[in-house]
Amino acid sequence: MVSPAIALAFLPFIVTLLIRYRHYLMLLYRAVLVPWLRDRLTGTSREQRAFQYLLTHAIPGDPHHILQTFDHWCYHCEHLSCVGPDKGRIVERVLSEQAPLRVLELGTYCGYGTVLLAQGLPPGARLYTIEGDPQHAAVAEKVIRLAGFSEQTVELIVGPSEEVIPRLREKHGLMNANLVFMDHWKRCYLRDLQLLESHQLLAEGATILADNVLFPGAPHFLQYAKTCGKYHCKVHRARLEYFRGIPDGIAELRYTSTH
Repeated sequence: MVSPAIALAFLPFIVTLLIRYRHYLMLLYRAVLVPWLRDRLTGTSREQRAFQYLLTHAIPGDPHHILQTFDHWCYHCEHLSCVGPDKGRIVERVLSEQAPLRVLELGTYCGYGTVLLAQGLPPGARLYTIEGDPQHAAVAEKVIRLAGFSEQTVELIVGPSEEVIPRLREKHGLMNANLVFMDHWKRCYLRDLQLLESHQLLAEGATILADNVLFPGAPHFLQYAKTCGKYHCKVHRARLEYFRGIPDGIAELRYTSTH
């Protein structure tokens, strides 16, 4: 049995840990424990609950208001792993500067990033977005259409990215992409980047934006991008979506090789 004196000796250490990692503990609580409990109490997923909130509070056909309503939900109700408003401004800047005509998104999730990308497209551009989870894709489809984007502008493709990418040219007509936005499983970033290379789906000078490269992190992807000689790479340091106390970053790669 631990004596009270020994327990008291450890108390300052425990308090220090709680203070240092309080933001991560809050993330665990809001992003994992609360949704898990509500999923079981309501019989619906957090993504479905978020969409019902959009239906009640968002203005149909107004992408900007759709995103604002998403942000309000994520700040005040339940956490969703969307790119969020802070890093979203980086995405918007790249869209504005480059005006890409062919955009590929890996990881539709519930459609936040898709709406963010679609609202910044120039006339005549097309967005292809890939989601591996059919339940998430079903919610995203409703969100995309609620925001006012047709299938001619945004094509949602359901399936594992490693299976969809090799078929993008033949089945979906994507010759190559001017902009790629990665926001799916971080362990898949490097594999899918190399798939895009091997199938010649990156246009000359294409930009690749990759979210969450610092938290949870994609170290192998970053190492490859910085050392392979095919990209100019920089990381925009920011904060984790909806958690200002947790550092994160979004990588911006400029493709310099077509070989």
